[in-house]
Parts: sequence; structure tokens; C-alpha cells
Amino acid sequence: MVKRSKLANLLFICSKNQWRSPTAEHLFKNHHLHSARSAGTSDKARIRINQKMIDWADTIFVMERKHRSLLTQRFNMADKQIVVLDIPDDYQFGDPELIDMLHTSLSAYL
Repeated sequence: MVKRSKLANLLFICSKNQWRSPTAEHLFKNHHLHSARSAGTSDKARIRINQKMIDWADTIFVMERKHRSLLTQRFNMADKQIVVLDIPDDYQFGDPELIDMLHTSLSAYL
């Protein structure tokens, strides 16, 4: 019997969970090593971040420094790795330039 190692859980955060973080999540659809989810920090987010999501994540990627600040203020981030991608809110879902930026930033995970 072959033992499968646990998938690493990656969580992508932006403001409204409409364009940047869902695009990043989509890059990991059916990935063999990682499972991915996305959420937003805004009250108007499509999917709002919560403590359960943070607890699920092994690594949390935020699009901007302000997202990291909001997470550390609102949630228990006990020893969570947070990576700031520095991707501004200038892109639509699936924008080729956004995908290129994500591929470059996330190359160690893809």
C-alpha cells in the first residue's frame, strides 16, 4: 500500500475575493501537492476570511501588506507563515499579466 503525504493547504487573500485571490486559487485546481482556497478581508468579500480558514492553511498568501495587517489584528495567527505577494488591485480575474505575476511569485509551489 502506498502512503500519500498530506497535501499542503494554501490560502490566498485579497480584499473582495473577486479577482486576485480566486485567480491564484484557480492556478492550483487539481494540483497534486497542494490544496488551495481563497477569501477576502472586506465585509463585501465574495468569501470572507474566518478563523477556520486560517486554521486550515499551512501557508497564507496575501496580495498586499494591508491584508497581512488586517489578519494579524483580527485573527489568531499562531505561527502561521504569511507571504506578502505585493500584487496591486489592478487586475481582473484571469488577467494574463496577473497570472504571470502569480506564476513568478508562486513558482516554488506550482
